[in-house]
Amino acid sequence: MKNLIQEAIYFGGDISPLVIPAELTKQTGLMNPSVFIDSDGDILVNLRHVNYTLYHSEGEQKFTSRWGPLSYLHPENYQKLATTNYICKLNSDLEIEKFCVVDTSKLDVEPLWDFVGLEDARLTQWNGDYYLIGVRRDTTTNGQGRMELSKIELDKENWTAREVSRLRIPAPLDNASYCEKNWVPVLDMPFHFVKWTSPTELVRTYPEEPARCEQVFIKSSNFNVVDQRGSSHVFNWGEYRVSITHEVYLFNNYLERKDGFYRHRFCVWDKEWNLIGISPEPFTFLDARIEFCAGAAVFGEDLLISFGFQDNAAFVLKTPKELVDKYIQEALSHV
Repeated sequence: MKNLIQEAIYFGGDISPLVIPAELTKQTGLMNPSVFIDSDGDILVNLRHVNYTLYHSEGEQKFTSRWGPLSYLHPENYQKLATTNYICKLNSDLEIEKFCVVDTSKLDVEPLWDFVGLEDARLTQWNGDYYLIGVRRDTTTNGQGRMELSKIELDKENWTAREVSRLRIPAPLDNASYCEKNWVPVLDMPFHFVKWTSPTELVRTYPEEPARCEQVFIKSSNFNVVDQRGSSHVFNWGEYRVSITHEVYLFNNYLERKDGFYRHRFCVWDKEWNLIGISPEPFTFLDARIEFCAGAAVFGEDLLISFGFQDNAAFVLKTPKELVDKYIQEALSHV
């Protein structure tokens, strides 16, 4: 199995952990960061905090806890799965220079489901405004998930972030689905998302028309790989559009409980949105079963990739151009 970090370090790259004070998190999980470079050239990250610690036994799952090989350890006085988001500014060494919680109090209501908050939010900037785009499942009693476009007012002088509007995006064509998640933003196309990779489905939402979400097109492809789900933003790399995607392998562990592991690939489109390449082999970051990439940003000639490890740690990887080119060429050679 390819290990992207091992290769990136070999090519001269670097990895940086993303950590905020433990008194804010009570030592529960930091995960699934989304890196983004804004119009001022600032390296920003949305850092997701969850109110639990995940224990996951790796490999053959021989070393389990008293609750089994996969356990969510919650505070005793609050058993819901709750998310809080922090906007961070990184310096050139990819260390956190400033951070603040995203204040959502203006729009928050009493949650109706056990998953609370905006999950796995990708940070972007369209038409000069900052947005977090993630899935929310706390607005219905059955946990129906929908992507939400959360507009953020970021005060860089005082370093505060406040949610000023919230749009729950309906699914295009048929809004009866149970859970929509992991639509990934196209950085140079405001309010456009890749909903599915293969076949490629591009959708557009309209902030001024909350009930409107259109399927722009759906294009077939001939790649025979595991279903590729959204992870990083879609970014431009030379003559290509590129996104890092993820695939999930679900199984029941020996306690017959749902379990799974995640792997990632590079997906490549031409500028007409024809899918022309997918990595022939999936890769890991740190060889764990539970890893998740939620951001990618072009940084000079290199690529910044942000990912979470076992819901307990968050990192940004500086990936040298030579290695990114290598992965893209491998994807293009995949037939």
